[in-house]
Amino acid sequence: MENLISLVNKLQRACTALGDHGEESALPTLWDSLPAIAVVGGQSSGKSSVLESIVGKDFLPRGSGIVTRRPLVLQLHKIDEGREYAEFLHLPRRRFADFAAVRKEISDETDRETGRSKQISSVPIHLSIYSPNVVNLTMIDLPGLTKVAVDGQPDSIVHDIENMVRSYIEKPNCIILAISPANQDLATSDAIKISREVDPKGERTFGVLTKIDLMDKGTDAVDILEGRSYKLQFPWIGVVNRSQADINKSVDMIAARRREREYFANTPEYKHLARRMGSEHLGRMLSKHLETVIKSRIPGIQSLISKSIVEIEAELSRLGKPIASDAGGKLYMIMEICRVFDQIYKEHLDGIRPGGEKIYNVFDNQLPAALKRLQFDRQLAMENVRKLITEADGYQPHLIAPEQGYRRLIESSLITIRGPAEAAVDAVHSILKELVHKSVGETMELRQYPTLRVEVGNAACESLDRMKEESKKATLQLVDMESSYLTVDFFRKLPQDVEKGGNPSHSIFDRYNDSYLRRVGTTVLSYVNMVCGSLRHSVPKSIVYCQVREAKRSLLDHFFADLGKKEAKQLASLLDEDPAIMERRGALAKRLELYRSAQAEIDAVAWAK
Repeated sequence: MENLISLVNKLQRACTALGDHGEESALPTLWDSLPAIAVVGGQSSGKSSVLESIVGKDFLPRGSGIVTRRPLVLQLHKIDEGREYAEFLHLPRRRFADFAAVRKEISDETDRETGRSKQISSVPIHLSIYSPNVVNLTMIDLPGLTKVAVDGQPDSIVHDIENMVRSYIEKPNCIILAISPANQDLATSDAIKISREVDPKGERTFGVLTKIDLMDKGTDAVDILEGRSYKLQFPWIGVVNRSQADINKSVDMIAARRREREYFANTPEYKHLARRMGSEHLGRMLSKHLETVIKSRIPGIQSLISKSIVEIEAELSRLGKPIASDAGGKLYMIMEICRVFDQIYKEHLDGIRPGGEKIYNVFDNQLPAALKRLQFDRQLAMENVRKLITEADGYQPHLIAPEQGYRRLIESSLITIRGPAEAAVDAVHSILKELVHKSVGETMELRQYPTLRVEVGNAACESLDRMKEESKKATLQLVDMESSYLTVDFFRKLPQDVEKGGNPSHSIFDRYNDSYLRRVGTTVLSYVNMVCGSLRHSVPKSIVYCQVREAKRSLLDHFFADLGKKEAKQLASLLDEDPAIMERRGALAKRLELYRSAQAEIDAVAWAK
């Protein structure tokens, strides 16, 4: 069982070292789940004397006003033999054999946190005492409750102390040690009043009555000690502390304990209660009860630790890795983030993520529809056919078929295909840019670094702009190629005889009758439609080759090349993470370290059993 108290001691020290003081924050807390005994009492209630009696040493600062201004986590460790000594968590390699020096260090450490003012702080001081004269026990000494502020203290000090005490004792894992002086009316006890607020049934409150020997003659505390005045689940315990004169004379604590035992054994009113009175009995009873509570809480603590580790690891994963300190580490980090972005972008194009299907829609719907909307009928109207063929013949009428006229009609029609082809390039370019912005937003790592996010997005769009220009050039060349060289086989099938071609002896104007010109227009339209059908398949191939394929292969190549030329300072400017995120990550990392340490400590105790 002693291992359990030692386990909680270790966990409490780890909590303090890693910044978990149980305060309300956005971080999960282990401190609040650990069973603890909180010592509560008003000023001059004898709280310090009770603690010193349990320890058997003078070690607490004394004086007027509020002396305890920070929680003191007092961990007692029973040793078989050897010299008594004390250790502070904030001075891990120093042992104090002189307890007057312990008292001074408590005052000095309080001042380091609060300044030499009379302010209070919720950051605890950890003190471990090793002695053969103590029981294994952990208690938290809280600032004494007060009713008025003294000089140098803010008016809010009364409420500040009350709120701090309440924040400890309202937790269901807290055992309340309520110290009340017997020479004052119990109804006015600060400790009983505040403990009743958070534990109205008295299920986790131990009542301690001090200054029994200072009660007026003819009065006694039997009704309180027997639970008739104010009933608690656990029996009240009376203690007799050293008087101020004894303290001034440095009366030995062991002798004081002996006198306390004699007082209860020899005083008729308390003789029947003597076996459960005194500071020694109080220490043993608290130690035994604390062990029982810890044992019952261990499964819940294990479950909390496991759950918290999973949650913290998940959040740390969302927040991303911390920034490397050296230039090489920064460069590698940027490259890795860019690769994640690049992979997400490829997944959009490859159909693993949505968006890439829009490109196919351009090829399957938008381009064919645009080609159909081309008004070849207007281009091949009767008058336009007549005009172009006549102009193409010049002074020398054609002999068999108006070859030059055909060429001009075809070329003038095919030029109009450049529009839909160019529009297809632009449409795919817009989709590719849209997927860049989408991928930037889906790259969790880029959310950490606004400047890098902008730079990567801009670099990707600039690459796409270059690819668009290359694609436009290649795609329009396909259209121009169709104009520059006509398919011979198609024209070899045209009618060659005089009857079908007209009589060369007739006037040129007579030869260009409506029937003939209509047939020329129909022939040209057939050829243009054939070319459109061909381009409908070749334009998408050109676009995919020049834009989609290149985007998958080399979207950030120029960015990577420029990145390698940057100095460390320039790299650091790209990784300008939000300070709040950096702070959050650091706090979570510490808290994760705490939980893993706690898990290891609990596992070690379990294996030891």
